[in-house]
Amino acid sequence: MSKMDCHNILSLLAEFRQLGIAEQIDYKKFYLYSIITHSTAIEGSTVTEIENQLLFDEGITSPNRTLQEQQMNLDLKAAYEKAFAMAMRHENLSVKMLCDLSAIVMKNTGSSYNTISGSFDASKGELRLVNVTAGFGGRSYMAWQKVPKALEEFCIWLNEKRKTVNADDIMAAYSLSFEAHLRLVSIHPWVDGNGRMSRLVMNCLQVEAGLIPTIVYKEHREGYIRALVDSRDNESLEPFIDFMTGELEYFLQQNISNYKKSLQEDDFPESSPESSQKQLKSSQKSSQKILRMLSEDGNITTQQLADRLGISRRAVANHIRKLQEQGLLRRVGADRGGYWEVLSGDRKV
Repeated sequence: MSKMDCHNILSLLAEFRQLGIAEQIDYKKFYLYSIITHSTAIEGSTVTEIENQLLFDEGITSPNRTLQEQQMNLDLKAAYEKAFAMAMRHENLSVKMLCDLSAIVMKNTGSSYNTISGSFDASKGELRLVNVTAGFGGRSYMAWQKVPKALEEFCIWLNEKRKTVNADDIMAAYSLSFEAHLRLVSIHPWVDGNGRMSRLVMNCLQVEAGLIPTIVYKEHREGYIRALVDSRDNESLEPFIDFMTGELEYFLQQNISNYKKSLQEDDFPESSPESSQKQLKSSQKSSQKILRMLSEDGNITTQQLADRLGISRRAVANHIRKLQEQGLLRRVGADRGGYWEVLSGDRKV
């Protein structure tokens, strides 16, 4: 990773945080849904983010997708929730922990195998007892007999590395997470689900370090696989770390651009002093309307508010965040199952 890349990423991260993008309502939840959607799409799932939102929040399955790919997404969500909880507790990694997480990832899509080396069940997270290759005509991964020791050494290496990374050295923490991803997928401990598990471990390390988790975009699948192959063939971290740094930069640029655009479209479409006054009054009226509707129905969703007000869901989220900061509104309970409570009797904004 060049100094220029580091500088660009750090500048983008600073702007991302200054804008408060990650503080938007439901941001963490929907960002996790995006991570899951893209991770399963890399493995062939065609389930969209909107379909996953309905599946995860409402239990509504899509008639246009197979049951297997929807189960793949549900299983990965469950694995991420457990893994993120472990990350926040800073638990040491172990072979058993990784196999337990793999069992969740492969719960409904894994199969049992009977081989000359013995039987094993992928749905239970058991390590492979067969040799595997990286696609048709690809290089073989390490022999299955070497996997248990290699995985144990991986856990020892990573647990030690986690202790040495300075919390203030953002790029070193990202580099470690990328390297862990590459090392784990190169060991290829399981017969299936290695990509999902490697991305999950990478994201957990990032969450543990207080970083924004990196998405491998489904649209960039070819470049992702090429970077993995190049790093493996050349025995160099550089191709893969460069690719992942590019994915992080892409995410930050897209989100910052979209966020700024949404602010301009929602509340500040004009730039003259007269129009600014009109926009301010319009914004205040929207906030008042949101408070009134929430006082009448604390269970109304941001999408329903957006539909009634004729503005974007992101704009509603911005208004709600500001109302919370002003002490006029608070969320009681979890995102799902909780409700909004209006704190100001006169609802002035």
